[in-house]
Amino acid sequence: MTKHTLLTMALLLAALAGWTQEKQHADTLRCPVIGFSFGTLMPGGGSASEGASHGNMADLYKGPYLDFGIEADYMFASGWMLTLDGDLWFGYNSDNLRQRDERYGHVFLPGNYAMSWNGVDGNVQAYNRSLAVRVGVAKLLRVVPDNPNSGILLGAGGGWLMQKTVFSQDMNDTPVPQLLGDYGKIIDHLRNGVMLTQSIGFCYMANYLTYVNVKIEFTVSECMMWSSRNYQLDNLMGLVGKDPNRYFDMMYGIKLTWMFPLMGKTTYDYYYY
Repeated sequence: MTKHTLLTMALLLAALAGWTQEKQHADTLRCPVIGFSFGTLMPGGGSASEGASHGNMADLYKGPYLDFGIEADYMFASGWMLTLDGDLWFGYNSDNLRQRDERYGHVFLPGNYAMSWNGVDGNVQAYNRSLAVRVGVAKLLRVVPDNPNSGILLGAGGGWLMQKTVFSQDMNDTPVPQLLGDYGKIIDHLRNGVMLTQSIGFCYMANYLTYVNVKIEFTVSECMMWSSRNYQLDNLMGLVGKDPNRYFDMMYGIKLTWMFPLMGKTTYDYYYY
């Protein structure tokens, strides 16, 4: 390749760079988004309105909890988002009720066994199951100039929460009569309430890769709950009858969300003249 050829190519590249201009403003994502999340939650400190002990989520269930969720968002060009999400979480080891034989000595034997119909010890798993539905808002703080759809994400929301103790056996085991029907309801700690959640994280939406849209968040939640049963039994809490307490619980979590925009992303464009 001669020097003249190299010089000609260099001049052509310089001219092409001069003829190409980048758009001066960024087209931001402005559309509905659905997402699927996975994470973990840890119960924090809590209190009860009448000073009752051993009744908050951290007292009832060992952490951490596994958290699965689905959400529907709408992102505006300004970076504000409206959010609607639902979460289901439960014990990580599927058997995390604390001190069950001390709570329910009429049902459980030491070692987490219970007497079944035929007099044989039945192995029963006991764990928490919780469901939350929230609405909220979030703000995307853009920190990457070349990617206006990514940045630090601040969010807040609130909604409804339900939690209870679930007792389960293998399908081939003989049932434990004290856990069937209404008998199981008097020891399941069914509670409803409200939940407030604040979050901080990072949202990344790739400019040119369709399915690379993720966010990771650290969340803090305040849960205010009360019993939904007319009769509850818990020897450790001293409950025989209606539970009059109001419970306040803190929850801390980390979750990863994979997002799917329902319309195509747009980013920086190039044109020629």
